[in-house]
Amino acid sequence: MLSIFLLKFDWKELLMGQEEWSFLLEIALRTIIMFVTIIFGLRILGKRGVKQLSLFELVVIIGLGSAAGDPMFYREVGIISSILVFVLIILMYTIVTYLIGKSKKFETLVEGRSICLIENGEFSIENFKKENLGSDEFFAELRLKGISQLGQIEQAIEEVSGEISVFYFEDEKVKYGLPIMPGSLSNPLYVIKEKAYYSCTFCGHTEEKHSGKAGSCPKCKKEEWVTSSNRKRIT
Repeated sequence: MLSIFLLKFDWKELLMGQEEWSFLLEIALRTIIMFVTIIFGLRILGKRGVKQLSLFELVVIIGLGSAAGDPMFYREVGIISSILVFVLIILMYTIVTYLIGKSKKFETLVEGRSICLIENGEFSIENFKKENLGSDEFFAELRLKGISQLGQIEQAIEEVSGEISVFYFEDEKVKYGLPIMPGSLSNPLYVIKEKAYYSCTFCGHTEEKHSGKAGSCPKCKKEEWVTSSNRKRIT
């Protein structure tokens, strides 16, 4: 039964669709042409367009990729029309890059601006709310930089490329701060049992507390606290 099915199965349609086998040579030629076009396009864009992608440059790269991919295997998409798309994208990139260099307001409009997310070991709440960035994701990025608690950080800045730049306190200036290790925020406190430093789980505000009701955070008004850490970075 299976052998009869395999014999009747249209393998050509499965492998080639509606195209003939001779189209494989055309695909090879199209791919070579578009590959060379991509190389020249990226060469014109320069090294920054490849290594440090801002939102604007990412759109350019996606546009180039789409223009290059379709003519490689779609017979109905002509090479000339795709090359025209390449030329227009590169031309627009050049114009926008020129305007960015001439106008700071235009640069901010197109690429955004760097924003401070942590200041002196605590979240800059209003700035953090503006970014589409979850705390778990952010903590993971900080841990990859060897950070275990926010008191180690003087400033953390999200750059226009999306990268996080971190400036650290010197070891002797490291403060008590919100611990960011996995599971460190899973059991918040509402009642303080012993005198120690505690951090707000929402904004990272840290203060010394005595036994009794934990109370609300003076910075964000939340009421969940965890024991602070003053652990230094291991470099």
